Amino acid sequence: MTKPVRLTLAALLLFAGIHAAIPAMADGAPLSACDGRHAPSLRGLIAGTVAGFGQLPSRTNAAWLIGGGVAAAATHPADDDVSRRLVASDPANDLLGPGALIGSGAVQLGAGAAAYSIGRLADSPCAAAIGGDLLRAQLIAEALTFAMQYSIRRTRPDHGSGFSFPSGHASVTFATATVLQRFGWRVGVPAYALASYVAVSRIQAERHYLSDVVFGSALGIVAGRSGLGNKTHRFALVPSITRQGSGVLVVRQH
Repeated sequence: MTKPVRLTLAALLLFAGIHAAIPAMADGAPLSACDGRHAPSLRGLIAGTVAGFGQLPSRTNAAWLIGGGVAAAATHPADDDVSRRLVASDPANDLLGPGALIGSGAVQLGAGAAAYSIGRLADSPCAAAIGGDLLRAQLIAEALTFAMQYSIRRTRPDHGSGFSFPSGHASVTFATATVLQRFGWRVGVPAYALASYVAVSRIQAERHYLSDVVFGSALGIVAGRSGLGNKTHRFALVPSITRQGSGVLVVRQH
């Protein structure tokens, strides 16, 4: 694995992966993601998705977006260099190739729809509820991403279009990981690691810059939090840049 791949993976994991572990360690044991859940109807799923947009405004979500913006601005000067090194690396091409498929909207939304449908058919409220959470988070992530892409119109590294910022693959996979975090860090950390892998793959494929995927990651976490309540998100990690250097702030949510 080349140095740019290692550095980028480390940055994304530091930014979001530990976010899954802190609540579990602070609480002593992960809260059940299925306690008191019921299978939402299709109408309820649609209504919940619409309501999720109304739940986006909050201090914690604002902190995530501000932190993501600061982190994107801090990594922006390295965009061209990281892209050039990743594209020139044959091992990175072989390693990261599947990321485009894993993080695609079809696969991510398909997984959420499958979980919801299987839960309804098998009379499993937990599976249906989690599937509904995934679909809601993914749809919100997609909507927010498209709105920003069409507003900002940053040119992609391959000059194929003007919709580079932020990364949709990063936002939807980090939204998925944030929902799965409800099962605790043993599920959340691998989910965030896979989301980071997808994010890095978009740089290597010349579809996004490093700053695109960094902010897309933060946007996905915000989308994943929508409608999930605060019980499983008592702490958040917010990147911080100061004159003395960079770091991560642990913020307690109220």
